Amino acid sequence: MPDQSPSNESDLLAIKSRFVRGRNVLYARANFSQLYVDYYLHLKDNRIELEPSHDQRLKTALALFSLHCISHPRNDVLAWTVNFQDPLLNVFLGGDTGTGQVVGRIYTENVKPAEENAFYQDIVRRGRDPHRSVVGFQGGDMIQAVETFYAFSEQRPARFFEIEPDDYAIVAAHPDYDVDWFKGLTMEQVRSLEEDEEVVDLETRFVRWSCGCNQERILKTLAPVFLSDAEELFLGEELIEVNCPRCAGKYRISRELLEAYVADH
Repeated sequence: MPDQSPSNESDLLAIKSRFVRGRNVLYARANFSQLYVDYYLHLKDNRIELEPSHDQRLKTALALFSLHCISHPRNDVLAWTVNFQDPLLNVFLGGDTGTGQVVGRIYTENVKPAEENAFYQDIVRRGRDPHRSVVGFQGGDMIQAVETFYAFSEQRPARFFEIEPDDYAIVAAHPDYDVDWFKGLTMEQVRSLEEDEEVVDLETRFVRWSCGCNQERILKTLAPVFLSDAEELFLGEELIEVNCPRCAGKYRISRELLEAYVADH
């Protein structure tokens, strides 16, 4: 399906980040219902059905990833692949901190068994070489997985909270942060943090569900395979269905269309 991107800021999810004085932490909280509307429209448009547990896992991951993105510099392109061994699946998230685009999907096929869960982050910062971090973690909880990744890979620890359904918060440590307060932070304290602490607004970022995939990009990806072995690609059929690796969007590609693309390029 072509990318249906929002056209103005009123269509985007605004997330305001704040600095908590005396505690030296960044704090941000948002209700992700607006983002989830676009996510569910994407599932409906592409006839994608997820098991309820997979759906909830991906929704949680989208919220945590969005909060992660808005706490990063604006020139980063980020990707998470969170591998769970029980049940065996991968959760993929991708995002651009400059545009605010976030996207995700669940992989349940061709996922390799391993001795432990693994959290991968790939980051491309403009002007620098790509970088990958890998951290092992225990259990099946998405928040625990992300916090473990922060503890061992990011330059500062962070804690994430599901305040209400669809309502999530991040508290990320800055230099000279109050370690004891940070470690002992409770859900109730996060609920009332803006009333109980001295909080200063930093900036507002905007987040939107958007992959950027389109038919042109799918054809570009398929062209080398088609040139190498067209019969293996189409297996005697005139039409194939291809899923976007980032959002699972479905594209129906005909042999005639791909032949025309290859001829033009």
